[in-house]
Amino acid sequence: MATLGTLAVDEYGRPFIVLKDQDQKKRLTGIEAHKSHILAAKKVTSVMKTSLGPKGLDKMMVGPDGDITVTNDGATILKMMDVQHQVAKLLVQLSQSQDDEIGDGTTGVVVLAGALLEVAESLLNRGIHPIRIADGYERAAKVAIENLDKIADTFPIDSSDTEDLVQVAMTALGSKIVSKHHRHFAEIAVNAVLSVADLKRKDVDFELIKVEGKAGGKIEDTMLVRGVVVDKDMSHPQMPKILENAKIAILTCPFEPPKPKTKHHLDVTNVEDYKALQQYEKDKFIEMIKQVKDTGATLAICQWGFDDEANHLLLQNELPAIRWVGGPEIELIAIATGGRIVPRFSELTADKLGSAGIVRELSFGTTKDRMTVIEKCPNTRAVTVMIRGGNHMIVEEGKRSLHDALCVIRNLVKDNRIVYGGGAAEMSCSIAVERAANEIATLEQYAMRAFSEALDAIPRALAENSGLNPIETLTTIKGLQVRESNPRLGVDCLQVGTNDMKLQHCIETLVSKKQQISLATQVVKMILKIDDIRTKDEME
Repeated sequence: MATLGTLAVDEYGRPFIVLKDQDQKKRLTGIEAHKSHILAAKKVTSVMKTSLGPKGLDKMMVGPDGDITVTNDGATILKMMDVQHQVAKLLVQLSQSQDDEIGDGTTGVVVLAGALLEVAESLLNRGIHPIRIADGYERAAKVAIENLDKIADTFPIDSSDTEDLVQVAMTALGSKIVSKHHRHFAEIAVNAVLSVADLKRKDVDFELIKVEGKAGGKIEDTMLVRGVVVDKDMSHPQMPKILENAKIAILTCPFEPPKPKTKHHLDVTNVEDYKALQQYEKDKFIEMIKQVKDTGATLAICQWGFDDEANHLLLQNELPAIRWVGGPEIELIAIATGGRIVPRFSELTADKLGSAGIVRELSFGTTKDRMTVIEKCPNTRAVTVMIRGGNHMIVEEGKRSLHDALCVIRNLVKDNRIVYGGGAAEMSCSIAVERAANEIATLEQYAMRAFSEALDAIPRALAENSGLNPIETLTTIKGLQVRESNPRLGVDCLQVGTNDMKLQHCIETLVSKKQQISLATQVVKMILKIDDIRTKDEME
């Protein structure tokens, strides 16, 4: 009992416990707790809202070590924000879930969740119970998802005609830092995914797509390599820079004399012993090199390093080598070249060698940075994207942008149904939810109307970020959607002159949009059900 607190008795003789450290704790209950949640969500949403759409603004995040990240990606922004409030942390996790599952729509899902909490505040002030609001939101989400299925179009996936896929990838890249060259990046993303995709099984193995970056050069210098790029160069500067029809030995054993597995101690007491030891090491190196050369290998790729003597002997014996190649890269090289990873020299045979049409070394500008490219491999399913940019920051943002585009194409390969962007799908769902609310006699109709209003937050933010009048734009397009029964009408962010998103090729995957609505609704329902917060420190 003493560990919990003090036992006391009130004036009627009823016992109660005074808990320890109550003066150091903060407690919020009831409507105050809900308002605290909504305020936190508003703050996070206000940061994210300006990043939405093709005219969205970037955010500069400065890390604890002073490292700078400039990004438009919702998941990255939230991950790098120093968020203290518990509900704000839930929104960070929500964005991360969308990124992990879909890879795109990370900003939109947070804006939608924030809007749902914001409109819930007026319902709470009118005395509607949070559980009734949560139930209404669930019914509205179901109506919205059913409406998405109705308005969705089927999208043809044809590896011989990729123009439509490129247009989808360009939509995903439209709001990114690489948007000036979004067609080039979109083509790279489509070709990379189709290279590794199994269209019969509708499966894409992302492990076979490697993304490398190197600062220097222009964004448009970014290229797709049908093979593997390794961020290493030949171990000796005098080794050949280009090898044709290479036979590759892929080794995970070090080029060094064998050592006892147990602890050992060796005393060298005279010059003769030292020379004998030196000769033994040299003989062992030559024996290892001979074992590799006897199999017909013309290139050794080693996971471990080797000293200068071994390097010199490799050059003397005309066996080019690359050292310190990482585990994932070794595996990718083995997949691409059709070779086997060999853990011991004694196990190396000719049938375990990989093959490549050409192995060449790339050099960059006036720096000494070099990379090795392994191309024309037997397995063409392994590809590497080499991203270039003016500085490290642009290269990293290029990687994030390409990841989004790759995820969108992968989602289309898995499920080829699409909806139209520019807020068109959200406005169509908003109209459908409002109609459904009018047919319900219970209290949940208020929550459903609020859900409909929250869905309008996405097109409203798109219009605002594009310099348009948000309310006028929203009401005009919603009116047109109802009159023409056309769910393809959205916000003309790029001022093209038409609101038909099909003509603008502004396309989004159905699975991404459904995931956004269902994830945002789940998180908001969970937040609305919290009515008591106890915390040790003050919440910010």
